[in-house]
Amino acid sequence: MQVMIFGCGYSGTAIAKAFMADGARVSGTTRSEDKAAALRGQGIDAFVFDGDVLDEKLSEAMRGATHLVQSIAPRDNGDALIRLAGDRLKEMMPKLQWIGYLSTVGVYGDHKGNWVTEEMPCTPVSGRSKERLEAEDGWMAIGAAINVPAAVLRLSGIYGPGRNALCNLERGTARRLIKKDQVFNRIRVEDIGAATRFLADRGLGGIYNVTDDLPGPPQDVIVEAARLLGVEPPPEQPFETAELTPMARSFYGENKRVSNAKLKAAGFTFAFPTYPASLAQLMQSNSWRG
Repeated sequence: MQVMIFGCGYSGTAIAKAFMADGARVSGTTRSEDKAAALRGQGIDAFVFDGDVLDEKLSEAMRGATHLVQSIAPRDNGDALIRLAGDRLKEMMPKLQWIGYLSTVGVYGDHKGNWVTEEMPCTPVSGRSKERLEAEDGWMAIGAAINVPAAVLRLSGIYGPGRNALCNLERGTARRLIKKDQVFNRIRVEDIGAATRFLADRGLGGIYNVTDDLPGPPQDVIVEAARLLGVEPPPEQPFETAELTPMARSFYGENKRVSNAKLKAAGFTFAFPTYPASLAQLMQSNSWRG
């Protein structure tokens, strides 16, 4: 098995580790030589890719890949890999057996706190979620055209070692924003890696929500992290009057509970299904700082 990951960042590296655990050879792209060197230090064949040019070395690595994971966010002009390789993908990757595309639960839009499943129609609110939905459709169409299973992984709020409420409290950046009835789902980054590997190993295509069992108010996560650290949580702040970036504020414009029942029905077991147990594990393993 040879895996090519476009956009080998936080989630991409977790996916790489999940495949490498059983001896798969993994290549990945990043945007700078410094980051490429760091990936090579973890055993990943790394290539610098700016989203505009597939150079000779990267193209050569693509020719040998059996599994493709695309996690680079689309731009205004669409998905970079579809733009550069879409109609020639089978020619450029003749050994390809499976495609995975990392998307977001943001494509569902706002459901006023109600549960959503993969069967629900998508009504994305933000421009970036609309772009993700277009890219999802593009990858599903490519998979169908070349007869390769294409899986779309819709991810909720990603956290894990080095990126979590414990770190935010230590840095002094944690905020306890209160918006009535607001809930979010989360997903531990190692579960993203494991879910990707699970779908790839079984050659499964289609759309899957990759998310935890416990959607809940964001302020509750901060309170739980503070309890674990033995510190006072930051004061409550009304969402309406809080100073937030436009992007941060836009996240609160969508309110839903995302079901992971389809992925579980396929046979996948989450290692970190709830944030209280997951945060406790990060503390106990002393891995929370990354």
